[in-house]
Amino acid sequence: MAGRIKDEDVAHVRDHTPIDEVVGEYVQLKNAGGGQKKGLCPFHDEKSPSFHVTPSKGYFHCFGCQTGGDVIAFVMKMDHISFTETIERLAERIGYQLHYDESGPSDRPSVNRSRLVAANTAAMKFYQEQLGLPGAAQVGREFLQKKGFTKEDADQFQVGYAPDEWDALNKHLTGLGYTTEELTTAGLIKESARGTNIDRYRNRVMWPVKDISGDVVGFGARKLAGDDVDQGPKYLNTSETPIYKKSSLLYGLDVAKKEIAKKRQVVIVEGYTDVMAAHLAGVTTAIATCGTAFGDAHIKIIRQLLMDDDAFRGEVIFTFDGDAAGQKAALRAFEDDQKFVAQTYVAIAQNGMDPNELRQSGGDEAVRDLIARRVPMFEFAIKSTIAKYDTATPEGRVTALNQVAPLLGKIKDSSLRPEYIKSLAGWLGMDTDTVAQAVKRVAGKSNTPLPNIPASQVNLKEPLLMLEREVLKAKLQVPDMIADWSALEPAAFTYPPYAALRAAIDIGNGDTSKLIDGASEDYKHLITELTVEPIRMDGEVSDKYVVSIFARLREVAISRQIAEIKSTLQRLNPVENEAEYTKIFTELVALEATKRVQKELAIGDTF
Repeated sequence: MAGRIKDEDVAHVRDHTPIDEVVGEYVQLKNAGGGQKKGLCPFHDEKSPSFHVTPSKGYFHCFGCQTGGDVIAFVMKMDHISFTETIERLAERIGYQLHYDESGPSDRPSVNRSRLVAANTAAMKFYQEQLGLPGAAQVGREFLQKKGFTKEDADQFQVGYAPDEWDALNKHLTGLGYTTEELTTAGLIKESARGTNIDRYRNRVMWPVKDISGDVVGFGARKLAGDDVDQGPKYLNTSETPIYKKSSLLYGLDVAKKEIAKKRQVVIVEGYTDVMAAHLAGVTTAIATCGTAFGDAHIKIIRQLLMDDDAFRGEVIFTFDGDAAGQKAALRAFEDDQKFVAQTYVAIAQNGMDPNELRQSGGDEAVRDLIARRVPMFEFAIKSTIAKYDTATPEGRVTALNQVAPLLGKIKDSSLRPEYIKSLAGWLGMDTDTVAQAVKRVAGKSNTPLPNIPASQVNLKEPLLMLEREVLKAKLQVPDMIADWSALEPAAFTYPPYAALRAAIDIGNGDTSKLIDGASEDYKHLITELTVEPIRMDGEVSDKYVVSIFARLREVAISRQIAEIKSTLQRLNPVENEAEYTKIFTELVALEATKRVQKELAIGDTF
């Protein structure tokens, strides 16, 4: 079809495509009041949502990077496709027949996105049909059966089989009207040494790879013949195409995205069969990369889906094989931990099995138990490093400490560092002060880096920040009046520089002179400022005042914990998860009691 799309058709597509539904396939949106929705901007990295969508107007705008426009502009920018391809895609979405102006110049590319998606979809159906045919496809069915999958399982994930023929798919798709250019661009066929067009995949089990919106954009193919017959890689994935970008594709995301957003959890497994096994076992938040390492683009997608109420309170759970390679992969993932604000975990089966093998040996419950027994990423990284040394000897303990200390120095959440220092001391059987000093040395002379957040961007006179500041001043100026500093909740300080200073105080046991010695200029400025700034009390500072502000800060921090726990309880079925529900409910009762005590102590607090 030549010519440009008629203007009235463009207007119709724009006006009848709900922008919030389209954006919602890429970004987790939450109601923001006033008829608006908001989420994390997909066009730049941010921690607080500044990306707004106004469905009634049909526009989006990011107040962070100033990107905005209508639904057409959004899709063009997200998928890097032309204006015409975007209109065609959106028209197909709403079932609208476009009309073209034959007299005008054409801005349609010779191969457009919709045709590539259609070709891949047709290939998927072809492969599915082949898997059910008698004869050669039996080898594909046997492979799936050995992996523990039934025909119904294969149908659910639309798994297929590429026949052991040179050009079966090519003939089928050209018969449907697809051109050689389209099939080559889609990565479905290639040119042979003789110059003929042949299928890219032969005698392989085929998994269709879909983008986040559900469009088939490529394939993952597992070889079935031995190396003497098929000298290709064990898994052969679609090469980079205009619609297949492996660095930003996650297998299973199209079906897992809603559960990921709902449960605020994502489970990252290593392959296609592991995704199938996890979903069939009830772990419906499982996804996998497509033949590439887990990278920044994948992290960005997951962060957008985990966003909830202006915070990242979800879980990112990595599963790896229990062998040495799997352990190494888990430690590499540790390097990515700091790119998440969500809590990261590692789940590795003690018997070294992957989720698919685990399901075959222990059933669905074994896979669910694997995820339930996850351990924090930091704990795994630390214990894996310690295990390399003989901690029964003083030399072994010291060497292990020197190797592990840099890991603790990388912890981005400064409030966690003191807790892991205590845990590390216990795991090594060493004194807490010794461990703290080792971490302090590798973290640099300035201890914890002071977050670069200009005060001009923060209202330090906001009541809560004034309270946090007052408590820090009391700790620096009259430390003896705060007898139970260690009881303060890890996340009590919400302003990052205050939280970082609190962590430094914990490591240095509150010694102001040690805090200042060797500190960075930013640290010196903040420490000296809080050390000399008058505490907001007329006359001499009293024990009652210090106790009251300290208790008030604890009450606020505990209130946040209580809100978090109540949110968790709301998502749990007390019948199906009786033990977990009872345990969390018991924690809630204890926190409520502690909060009441702190509230009573805070009487007379002026904040």
